[in-house]
Amino acid sequence: MPALPAVLVLSVASAFLLGPRVLAQVAEVPGSLPAVAVQRPVTADAAPSSEQVQRADKIAATLGLTEPDQIIRVRDLIARQYADLSVIHAARDAALKSAKDAGGESALQAARDTAASRQADLHYAFLARLAAELSPAQCDQVKDGLTYSVLPKTFRVYQEMLPQMTAEQKRQILVWLTEAREHAMDAGTSKDKHAWFGKYKGRINNYLSKAGIDMKQAEKDMTARSKSTDK
Repeated sequence: MPALPAVLVLSVASAFLLGPRVLAQVAEVPGSLPAVAVQRPVTADAAPSSEQVQRADKIAATLGLTEPDQIIRVRDLIARQYADLSVIHAARDAALKSAKDAGGESALQAARDTAASRQADLHYAFLARLAAELSPAQCDQVKDGLTYSVLPKTFRVYQEMLPQMTAEQKRQILVWLTEAREHAMDAGTSKDKHAWFGKYKGRINNYLSKAGIDMKQAEKDMTARSKSTDK
């Protein structure tokens, strides 16, 4: 998936801009917005697994929703996203294995590109559906739920470690962590999700180092402050 903007604001109409890769499986979007057709990339018709539904349930429970039908709709949207991503990842992994066995670099790249294309289509269609059901803040909560809340936790640590950061430095860190979350929410495993944040944390640390901040010393200072507070 290409680099994403720091603040991703999607209307339901955005789904129509996804291009020809989105196949014509059309669903009516429920919710308070006017009914519109949002195209959904075709994946598996199999129902999400019980584990995927349970994970989706936990995320939906954090959103403060009170209307039972809406809770179920949102839960099902999240569970379906888990299931559809699993299908894309499984197809990618099978294609990569086949390409490796055949020894073809072009086939390897084609498998990666196909998976990235399908995943991007699914990503934007999913966000369009969420936007039809939830507020922007609640959509962010879903994204955090899909990524173990790494963004808010990491941002908090940076602020605690570097209390002298400027407003611009804080803004830039949040921009990159937000971009990392957009990628991580489509990853298939905990390891892959954390890897995306690790990549962007490296970028953040380089950015801060260039600003003259000794990151190793800052970490030591934070640890010392923490120990002092615990006494």
